[in-house]
Amino acid sequence: MIASLPMYGVDPAAVERFWGVLAAKLAERGLADVPAQLAWPDDLAAHWRAPDLLISQACGYPLVQGLSHHVRVVGAFCYAAEGCTGSDYRSRLVTRKDLALDGIADFRGRTVAFNSRDSQSGYNGLRALVAPLQTDGRFFGATVETGAHRRSIEAVLGGAADIAAIDCVTLALIARSEPEIVAGLKDVGATAPAPGLPVITSATTSDADLERLRQAIEDTVADPALAAISEALLIAGFERLDLADYARCTAMRDFAIERGYPELA
Repeated sequence: MIASLPMYGVDPAAVERFWGVLAAKLAERGLADVPAQLAWPDDLAAHWRAPDLLISQACGYPLVQGLSHHVRVVGAFCYAAEGCTGSDYRSRLVTRKDLALDGIADFRGRTVAFNSRDSQSGYNGLRALVAPLQTDGRFFGATVETGAHRRSIEAVLGGAADIAAIDCVTLALIARSEPEIVAGLKDVGATAPAPGLPVITSATTSDADLERLRQAIEDTVADPALAAISEALLIAGFERLDLADYARCTAMRDFAIERGYPELA
């Protein structure tokens, strides 16, 4: 079996410590072939579709765009970060402190940076927010695809872009570990809430093993003796979710398309 927790790897050592505890809990629950170490795949799309995937963390937008045919949803972590409520999260809209712009409407004709077109936090949520403001399918003057939230932040700070929508958990983790990176940013809004990044397992996982996965995660995040390990990743809880809970991601996509704004532009 293979396992990964790739989406909030700002501090990989902290992620590995969390996995060490969770892996032990999974073994205690009777799951076989629990890997001792996490994979850190370059090709996440292929990794998530592997039939021997025990556990990973994906993004809600790829989930509803087709990944759901290959995986089962285990649930989502709850995070202690500004913009999170329960297992819901938002993207925070950030710009440079020296720009005298204060809300999304002020960024008409400006350059937006986004991590990838299959991102809920960097693309789909922002597209839905901007859709009512577009004219003839356009709002921004230019777009820059960066490949990662951190690189979107760097594009904004470096002047290559003026605004970006950053996953609020990613932003909080970066602010904690490297406060100097976000010192030049200011917050100018947020996207609508969406269900948090789905914890997933292979579609071949049995109902019994799905229950063991959920119980092991609940054991890990609820154990007071392990609080410091969870807190290092801002994990404050876990909620059992199913694919139907991610319909909001689909609704955001459909709303933008219906408004004549199929692409961030």
